[in-house]
Amino acid sequence: MARIRAAFHDPDGARYGIPTYWWRGAPAGYATRRQLRERGLCPGGQPIAAQILWRGVGGVRAAYLYRLDLARPKRTASPAVRAALAKAMRARRTCSTCRTVRPYCIPRSLGCCIECA
Repeated sequence: MARIRAAFHDPDGARYGIPTYWWRGAPAGYATRRQLRERGLCPGGQPIAAQILWRGVGGVRAAYLYRLDLARPKRTASPAVRAALAKAMRARRTCSTCRTVRPYCIPRSLGCCIECA
């Protein structure tokens, strides 16, 4: 085991307070928030179960891990919420001067579409 890996190997949490592993050294059953999201899950209010530490740009970096068996399915938006978001996005794409719906969001710095500005 390399010195860097050995520095971040603390599976019982004696040194860092929570179980700590090196980059790509975590056992199965743990996942980051991003990995949970890819599987359609969320942490569901559980505390951080472990962490991964590695040396990166600017010092030591950390990624927090959650237990897969305690993760919950991600909530999906209701049809009413989806409709409200679509209405809000349409308002952001509508020019206040010519009242045309553009395929891009109107820049707030201009206050109108690029053609009217």
